[in-house]
Amino acid sequence: MADFTHFNEQGRAKMVDISEKSETERTATAISSVQVTKEIYQKITTNKINKGDVLSVAQVAGIMAAKKTSDWIPMCHPLQLKGIDISFDWETDNDTYVLQIQAFVKTKGSTGVEMEALTSASATALTIYDMCKAIDKGMVIGQTYVLSKKGGKSGDYYREDQGE
Repeated sequence: MADFTHFNEQGRAKMVDISEKSETERTATAISSVQVTKEIYQKITTNKINKGDVLSVAQVAGIMAAKKTSDWIPMCHPLQLKGIDISFDWETDNDTYVLQIQAFVKTKGSTGVEMEALTSASATALTIYDMCKAIDKGMVIGQTYVLSKKGGKSGDYYREDQGE
């Protein structure tokens, strides 16, 4: 079991000991998306969703989720995050409306923030779905992935295909 860092000598789950790792600045950016109907697109962009400002609420949900990642993912260490930023970009083409979500997370610590960025992007997408589902339950949450990460022992990572 020596090759598996999250298992002890008895083959049972454990949280990895990071106490000997040096604290460095670490960042991660994750991407997700939500494909919506034209009606939802128009209502979000004109702030006419009955539940309120969809993007503002989704941003807050994404920030809260990043801060609570270790509560959701069993082997994640609780981290003191130094910054979280969520941005949106609409892609509209031939009657297709996709809201791209980018979640950026930063810390100075002994372990990376990829899981926090992924959790943030996912919760943001789920919140958008929740706030718009009364109009259409057929929305599609798209691929969610790490776009980049910086810092730490394993070095920097940049996704080459950008998820396409």
